[in-house]
Amino acid sequence: MGDRVASVRFGHYAVPLAHPVSDAKVATGRQRPLSQIDVLTCEITTDDGLEGLGFSYTTRAGCRAQFAHAKEVGENLLGRDPSDIGRLYDVLLWAGASVGRSGVATQALAAVDVALWDLKAKRAGLPLAKLLGSYRDSVRTYNTSGGYLQAPVEEVKERARQSLSDGIGGIKIKVGQPDTREDLRRLAAVREHLGDDVPLMVDANQQWDRATALRFGRAVEELGLVWIEEPLDAYDAEGHAQLAAALGTPIATGEMLSSVPDLVRLIDLRAVGFLQPDVPRVGGITPYLKVAALADHAQLQVAPHFVMEIHVHLAAAYPRESWVEHIEWLSPLFEERLEIEGGRMRVPDRPGLGLSLADGAAAWRLDQVEFGVAGAGRSDRGGLGAVAVGRSDRGEFGVAGAGRSDRGEFGAVAVGRSGRVEFRADAG
Repeated sequence: MGDRVASVRFGHYAVPLAHPVSDAKVATGRQRPLSQIDVLTCEITTDDGLEGLGFSYTTRAGCRAQFAHAKEVGENLLGRDPSDIGRLYDVLLWAGASVGRSGVATQALAAVDVALWDLKAKRAGLPLAKLLGSYRDSVRTYNTSGGYLQAPVEEVKERARQSLSDGIGGIKIKVGQPDTREDLRRLAAVREHLGDDVPLMVDANQQWDRATALRFGRAVEELGLVWIEEPLDAYDAEGHAQLAAALGTPIATGEMLSSVPDLVRLIDLRAVGFLQPDVPRVGGITPYLKVAALADHAQLQVAPHFVMEIHVHLAAAYPRESWVEHIEWLSPLFEERLEIEGGRMRVPDRPGLGLSLADGAAAWRLDQVEFGVAGAGRSDRGGLGAVAVGRSDRGEFGVAGAGRSDRGEFGAVAVGRSGRVEFRADAG
């Protein structure tokens, strides 16, 4: 009998951004500025003392739901062989079958799935990329975090210059404002600043209709963009296919889709030049690999979205040269840093993902639960096993209650404190 899962620990962390950022969804009034990233972690320990670390994430809302789902199904891992990743994925899917196979349900499983792959690579003594069969030791990388819309164009230009001097190979800026002329003005200024040889991408964050996207795409043909990202609603596969057929600039999309069938539809319709799956959103490395195999068969390029700490390995194991998005927002959560030089991000040579939680990460932890020998299913918010001493997650919202709950306080006067992370309601 092989090694078995001895304990599973889930954590909910709120990692604050140094400065809130705004994209086109904020400019069009659909969302508030983004001020923190919520992360669901999964730490798996085996009888042999091996440990695997995985994580998922949400922006603005959803991580509490992920954490709740993980608590409900996570105990099913105990006593099972952690190398049977496909089997365990099915076990967890069936444990939560009544809530479906996409969205929050599978995004919670993503943290578990990544932890199992991390554990498997560590058992083999290999970086995850090499366990999967890498094609290269580094991948092309581009920066996004310096190109958000709340920043004046001069700041965007300066941050782009800094990114290039730090060894990053390409720059992406946000577009999709109500006034497309302002987008074109900012884009032209950045292209002139960078010169024609620097790879440049734009991201509209789903804010255009088909006609606007087509006009914009035709207007920027001469700028030589690497891609136009999310010009339309994420689920408008037919519209993206029409744009892809009409424009010389490649279309990129797929990051918001949370199921394999949704991403396969983009592939089948030839709706993208660059497919952008996101491991935590699509449900983990296991479903990601299914999508990547189909994308390669269709001769598409893949540029996975966000979480560079995971995607650097998967991009290195993709047959076609890929791009990985450099956004440093999750870096404070981990002890290690990715190395970047000459426009490329190096694959860590440490076993597994090559990550461990930073000593200071506990300052951002809002909740935690552990199943197994050590934890016996006990949560920081209350007992989940035979001794149920649970505390309520319910909060109050309004002037009198100011949204006070076990998770924090919310209100217009910003008394908010969530765990050890303080935030203002008007900061998004």
